Amino acid sequence: MTEQIIHIHPKPETFKENARKALADKPLRKSLRTAMDMLMTKRKNVLSDEVELQGLRTLCEHIRQRSLAKLPDLLEQLESNLTRLGVKVHWAETPEEACTIIHNIITARNGKLMVKGKSMVSEEIELNHYLEGQGIQAVESDLGEYIVQMAGEKPTHIVMPAIHKTKEQVSELFHNHLGTPKTDDVDELTGIARRALRDVYRTADVGLSGVNFAVAETGTLCLVENEGNGRLTTTVPPVHIAITGIEKVVAKLSDIPPLYSLLPRSAIGQNITTYFNMITGPRRSEELDGPQEMHLVLLDNGRSQAYGEEQMRRTLQCIRCGACMNHCPVYTRIGGAAYGTTYPGPIGEIVSPHMLGLDATRDLPTACTLCGACNEVCPVRIPITEQMIRLRTEAQRSPSEVVPYPIKGQGASHTFTEDMAWRTFNGIFSGKKAYRAFGWAATKFRTLTPGKQLSWTQNRVPLKPATKTLHEMVAEKQKQS
Repeated sequence: MTEQIIHIHPKPETFKENARKALADKPLRKSLRTAMDMLMTKRKNVLSDEVELQGLRTLCEHIRQRSLAKLPDLLEQLESNLTRLGVKVHWAETPEEACTIIHNIITARNGKLMVKGKSMVSEEIELNHYLEGQGIQAVESDLGEYIVQMAGEKPTHIVMPAIHKTKEQVSELFHNHLGTPKTDDVDELTGIARRALRDVYRTADVGLSGVNFAVAETGTLCLVENEGNGRLTTTVPPVHIAITGIEKVVAKLSDIPPLYSLLPRSAIGQNITTYFNMITGPRRSEELDGPQEMHLVLLDNGRSQAYGEEQMRRTLQCIRCGACMNHCPVYTRIGGAAYGTTYPGPIGEIVSPHMLGLDATRDLPTACTLCGACNEVCPVRIPITEQMIRLRTEAQRSPSEVVPYPIKGQGASHTFTEDMAWRTFNGIFSGKKAYRAFGWAATKFRTLTPGKQLSWTQNRVPLKPATKTLHEMVAEKQKQS
């Protein structure tokens, strides 16, 4: 990538504006509709046995809940076993700490080039941007990530980062940045990217990867992928850094097969991925490949806050399959960029407030129809809509209320106007006389009802009282009988 990249990163604070722009983008909507229909069909085809599916979902739900119930102990066990295997374990409470740790590892070897396998946690901490400011180049090796990095964008889907891009747009990017001829042949475009990345693998000082599952019992880091870039990233460079959230740990190696069985089928309708890497330390003396040095960075970044409350703890069950996004009627129409967060869609709406605070993400929990499609397809049965409602409540909570669940930005959506509206509603509906007086006045003066009613009429017809109250209609009916 020889040209300077202009970074395009929408913010969650401007979600409504972002969504309006996305809805007006007809090529984007067409691309998303085609992709989501394809993904939903593929998932349905590979999970056609309903008995097997529900049995696996229940088993995987229990595995994740059991792991979370013992999370502090499992993390200590994981650290102990990894240390025994020669892996250096680092703990980071914030994104800034994680970036600093990784930067220090690179500079200790005078490194200037990092090749990256797919890692949403590295996107979460904005590692590429940080290292760029320190004079270190980080190159994405996952094809989708490589494309969005070249475009100066963030991934818009946690499994398929460039799902919003057409092959014509990718061809244009490669032509402008790599000087290759324009083509609409997908295989040729893939070959172009692979050839461009070969020298990066060979010359990189450090390779960085994510972690799908970390096994406390054996100190094994599991990496699920299809392109082989994860295997190259973790074995060719002399140093391998893995980074993951603290919730990714499971107790036993026997917990992996059920989770792995559902992950690719839920994500992309694939029975099994091309590669499943099980990493247990740096290269040993008798081995022919692998890194000379290996590190694991365990990131908190709001996860402990979610863990500390029983209801919100279930957010941490997520295995990042993206099925909730693929079936979400909102995500399908606006795409991932509109959310302005690392994790978009339904799971992002309940994860991001813990990472960024409700003051920044106040509109995200309301970007949901509560249709429950996400609940129906979640492989680990996270009650996403229940948590969405809870976060809406926390965002609207009055500052004067007792706070049972301290989350940053609590009450961010609370307004004086809304507070007065609810007080008025309470006053009208808490007494018989006030209720009947309001009903009488509303019907008699219905012609004075305004045509524009704040945000309600942006997408809906105006509310207008009926000509008669229910009590009046019942009374007339009784007279007639």
